[in-house]
Amino acid sequence: MSLRDLFRQVMAIYEEEKREKLSKERRAFQLVTKAIPEKIKTLSFVEPDRYIVKGSVGQGVWTDVPWVAVMDQKVTDSTQRGYYLVYLFSEDMRRLYLTLAQGVTETPRDEMERVNKEIRQRIPARGRVQTDSAIRLGQSKRAKEYERSVAAYMAYSFDNLPPDEQLVNDLETMMDYYRQYVETERMRSIEPSLSDRAVVEHIHSYITAKGFYYTQEEVMNLILSLKTKPFVILCGISGTGKTKIAQWLAESVGATEDNGRFTLIPVRPDWNDGSDLLGYVDIKGDFKPGPLTNVITEAENHPDKPYFVVLDEMNLARVEHYFSDVLSVMESRRWENGRIVSSRLLPKETAGRDLFLPSNVYIIGTVNMDETTHPFSKKVLDRANTIEFNRVRLDHLDFLRSLPTVAPLSVGQEWFAARYLHLKDVYAGHPALVETVTKKLVDINRILEPLGAHIGYRVRDEICFYLAYNEEGQFMEFQQAFDYCLMQKILPRLSGSDGRIERALKELFVLCAGFEPDGEYDRMLDLSYADYPKSAEKIWQMLRRLEDDGFTSFWLGA
Repeated sequence: MSLRDLFRQVMAIYEEEKREKLSKERRAFQLVTKAIPEKIKTLSFVEPDRYIVKGSVGQGVWTDVPWVAVMDQKVTDSTQRGYYLVYLFSEDMRRLYLTLAQGVTETPRDEMERVNKEIRQRIPARGRVQTDSAIRLGQSKRAKEYERSVAAYMAYSFDNLPPDEQLVNDLETMMDYYRQYVETERMRSIEPSLSDRAVVEHIHSYITAKGFYYTQEEVMNLILSLKTKPFVILCGISGTGKTKIAQWLAESVGATEDNGRFTLIPVRPDWNDGSDLLGYVDIKGDFKPGPLTNVITEAENHPDKPYFVVLDEMNLARVEHYFSDVLSVMESRRWENGRIVSSRLLPKETAGRDLFLPSNVYIIGTVNMDETTHPFSKKVLDRANTIEFNRVRLDHLDFLRSLPTVAPLSVGQEWFAARYLHLKDVYAGHPALVETVTKKLVDINRILEPLGAHIGYRVRDEICFYLAYNEEGQFMEFQQAFDYCLMQKILPRLSGSDGRIERALKELFVLCAGFEPDGEYDRMLDLSYADYPKSAEKIWQMLRRLEDDGFTSFWLGA
């Protein structure tokens, strides 16, 4: 007998049988406590060694709200505590709910509300799954307690119970969310004391053991940049490991190509619009998803895990042509009910459903600047941190001799998740930092304004985000972190060939180094004592190119 038929039988006979004395011989008792649990146990995704399936119609007397629960033994073996999946029948037997709920007997109400809110934030607001408080089981005390215990649910009615295939698919969907919750709780119990710095040290150790040389500060910077905005550009000469550092960062936290949480997308020179990345409707009217759409779909189904995408050699095609939709939607991110949501990336008319950009997708573009590639517009540069990798240490051979293999550490989305989307978010906890940064940027804008290269609100806000994350994680001193911000958000926008760019670069050099350049740009400078040594060195290189070639840009090597 199908699951649908079993549920319908219970709903059809329960109220009548409840008028009689509770007996194990009653058909309703047999259905709820034996037939339905046994049917659920036969489903391939309900692992018999992991899950307990049981039902109840009451103890001694009939209950107003019978139920059938599926419990993961890793977190609970009782419906009195912990989280589990449970089918709840309404008192009038007209409705059935498949719920992700928690035991009401041993859970304080404030704790129940806190965890419910936390779980709802992880579940995408789409499809048939509901995360509101509109579930209605009845008027009894027990019914109201069950209603409060529910974090997410799917609703059915007796008159319109869906076919068995949909009931099974719905259960599998809810099982996925349940597994995500269980995995999160497991990681919390295993690694409750890992600090931000400890995670960074692990990631750095993992990358170092692979044989490329990056300082721990550079790894910190990459992570801070991803937290600030889930789009980062890695630039530099070919062969410096730009793609590899992105891949190993992902691997170090458990995201691999095998589990679908790391995806390398080579950009082709003939990409002219977003269809190559997001997908298109073919001549038959069927939607053919692109590689990024496939990642987004997986990320939506697993919101507690980070997903990493590398757009390899992303400027072989014009970034503004094929990536503009993603950039625009990334700017639309906002808070709704404690969750980050975005505007639509693709409409239902195109993709068969509305497609949004999940907050757990991180995009890293690698670029080379040569005769085969395209330059970036300010629209793109304003929306990313641009990290330069040009230093090469060919003699870094320690990994061949003494460094042990470092195992990946499973780090969830919570560690990478953004906490700031608007300047007021930062100001609430870091007012002095926001005011200090703003004052510095006002001074920089006075220098840049004659060039038309002065920054706007977006760049100011994202620099504040970066520095707030840095302060909270206790990663770098303020001046070190602000130096990275200048290098990644200000200098990439500068280029030119006239006296205005020369004046601006010299003034910026004074701001960063503390002294005026003498014009002898071929000599090496000791900038270790500068306020912002990385930016000062880059500006010095740009001034050298201006003197030698009559033109300069951040993107031209020294």
